[in-house]
Amino acid sequence: MRALDIKLLRDFVRLWAQALAIALVVAGGVATLILAVGSHRSLDETRAAYYERYRFADVFATVKRAPKTMVDQISEIPGVAGVDARIAKLALLDIPSFSEPATGEFISLPEIGEPALNRIYMRAGRLPEPERAEEVVVNEAFAEAHGFAPGSRFSAILNGRKRELQVVGVALSPEFIYAVGPGDIMPDDRRFGVIWMPEKALASAYDLDDAFSLVAVKLLHGASEREVITRLDSMLERYGGGAAYGRKDQTSHAWVDHELDMLKSMSRTLPPIFLLVSAFLVNLTLSRLVALEREQIGLMKALGYRNAAIVMHYLKFVILIVIAGLVIGGAAGTWLGMYVTGLFGGFFFHFPFLVFTKSPDLYVSAAALSLAAAVIGAFHALRDVVRLTPAVAMQPPAPPRFHRVLPVAFSTSAFVSQSTVMMLRNVTRHPVRAALTTLGMALATAILVVSLFMRDTMEQLVDVTYFLADRQDATVSFVETRPQDVVMQIARLPGVIAAEPYREVSVRIRNGNVERRIMISGRPRGADLNRIIDVDLRPVTLPETGLAISSMLAQILDVNLGNSVEVDLLDGTRRTVSLPVTALVEDYFGIRGMMDAEALARLMRESPAVNSVNVSLDQNMRELFYSAVKTMPVVSGLALQRVSLVNFRELIGIFITTMASIYTGLAAVIAFGVVYNSARISLSERARELASLRVLGFTRTEVLRMLLVELALLTLIAQPPGWAIGYGLAWIMQTQLAGELMRVRGTVAQSSYIFASAIVIAAAVLSALVVRRRLHGLNLITVLRTRD
Repeated sequence: MRALDIKLLRDFVRLWAQALAIALVVAGGVATLILAVGSHRSLDETRAAYYERYRFADVFATVKRAPKTMVDQISEIPGVAGVDARIAKLALLDIPSFSEPATGEFISLPEIGEPALNRIYMRAGRLPEPERAEEVVVNEAFAEAHGFAPGSRFSAILNGRKRELQVVGVALSPEFIYAVGPGDIMPDDRRFGVIWMPEKALASAYDLDDAFSLVAVKLLHGASEREVITRLDSMLERYGGGAAYGRKDQTSHAWVDHELDMLKSMSRTLPPIFLLVSAFLVNLTLSRLVALEREQIGLMKALGYRNAAIVMHYLKFVILIVIAGLVIGGAAGTWLGMYVTGLFGGFFFHFPFLVFTKSPDLYVSAAALSLAAAVIGAFHALRDVVRLTPAVAMQPPAPPRFHRVLPVAFSTSAFVSQSTVMMLRNVTRHPVRAALTTLGMALATAILVVSLFMRDTMEQLVDVTYFLADRQDATVSFVETRPQDVVMQIARLPGVIAAEPYREVSVRIRNGNVERRIMISGRPRGADLNRIIDVDLRPVTLPETGLAISSMLAQILDVNLGNSVEVDLLDGTRRTVSLPVTALVEDYFGIRGMMDAEALARLMRESPAVNSVNVSLDQNMRELFYSAVKTMPVVSGLALQRVSLVNFRELIGIFITTMASIYTGLAAVIAFGVVYNSARISLSERARELASLRVLGFTRTEVLRMLLVELALLTLIAQPPGWAIGYGLAWIMQTQLAGELMRVRGTVAQSSYIFASAIVIAAAVLSALVVRRRLHGLNLITVLRTRD
């Protein structure tokens, strides 16, 4: 082996602890990159394959009743590759040993063969026999929630008549990867199920023979979605058709998109921070290593080694560290990626198959980025190697020249010990080094703060959504829009303390070329159960005229108070109106508009009507209320706020807690790496000085205190800037995670700052224990031996 390679291996073995600490930081960056990007790719590719194999539609439209003869006309629209017309209806379910009303979305199955689009994947059992009206297939999540298997039975109220149904199969569908019931924010597999039923039986129940209520369209590659939607709307308008919409407005697809965007945002935000810290650590370690080995560098140059050979020697040291980090980070990132992918598949999405994609290019990218960060970090140190001449390098560095900062009258010797004065002199002698060490610790604190931010913001989201805004106990949804006197019927049900009407109208809202499909909700001006909250978290009283919109929607449309927007009414008599924006409100789920209920009725040119009713309940009479709701054929679903909150905590809470724990753990490793490297390098630089103090009569405790007080001082100084940097990173994270379906508020709890600092301080204490052990093991004769 070449002499420099032998030296390299000896240096690597001698500095294994510091090298491992840096390698762990590199591993953190690699693991976060593979975790976030790998899980995103896996879920995205799984969804794409699922959509293709089971022919997920591109455009959807609902109608009240349209003849099947329309299918041929729809298929002739330019750009249409396939059409599937079916019956889809919401109905209440009565499930044995389950008191709460559940909702089922009933979808018809063709009498012969499979559906043309949105085909189902059978997990167990079989498809219903066309002539067996009681046989149904249910979605897997609903079946698992109630322990259903082929042969299980439950009841449903179909068009006012209660029917006994028998489960003959369990299935999945690309249309319901993320299944949410009416009035709910989060999926509730116990209270919402998808039921596939023979077309003949469902048509008979709803008097829809030779007719359909929902049409799905598959587009040719390159076809214009907007043009197909326009043609489809014009064809279905006379049959009571609701406005057609594309995949981006389909509930399941939109939520899957949102969750994937969250993963993508994390992959763009956190890994660069980890790699930045690793570059900083490499720079810090290599710079000090070069400073310690300047005499050896001078000797190598005197013996004829060229600058390129010496630079490559130290670069190999960096590469060995990166390789170690890649191995550790690659293994950890793959395992964590598989875990997160499985977490999404098990709690959020329902795929028939789910495989974590180990893309070679991802690992190559992680290696390239890590190596680039390390080389950039080493650049300054390697430049010093090139600049050193043999004559200068082989001379010991000039001793520092100290001078008094304060006048003699202000001497600090009366207040602090001699060892403390020596420590402070050492810090002021190397201000740049002290500043860089402080910055490294501040970055470690910042990474911990931004990791804990996700947990804090979800708690804020819960407080605003479930306790400040939506304070109702339950929301009763109806099959069709009902006259407002239905509110009195609901108010008379057992256990109802208060009832408030709620009306939603589907619209397209537009400003210039920017357009979105949203719901405008109408509610009483003094609504107390379902309140509107402004950006300062204060209740808003809706103005008598004009439109209130969410701040996210205002940002998308680029409008502000006083501006007007164009609104296409898609329910009832379709027309386009211009409405002024009179209020901006804060909401964290979806983008929507809000109006005073009377103003909305005037806009729709109809008498006051409702889609649902929000109620406050006497909790002691819940069972009586549930029983009464099950007897009402006009009710399509019942959303329960306490159940929604539990589901939110279980689903989002598990995800956020898991991701926050993963990133917090990786950040804690980085914190230890930064602090430990600083302590070890400081010990290496000052070993001769500290040994001299021992010979002069200082005790081990005094010498150790001198070293550790410096570490403690820099650690404490680093905390306030770490908090500030962490808050800035949290703001960036909040901006990256903001989407049209869900947003978070930029909130970092005080406890997160304390916890982040506690971890960094704990890392400092642990590093101090390691340094203490090594300091006690110093051989004074070896350290003080004169170098030849």
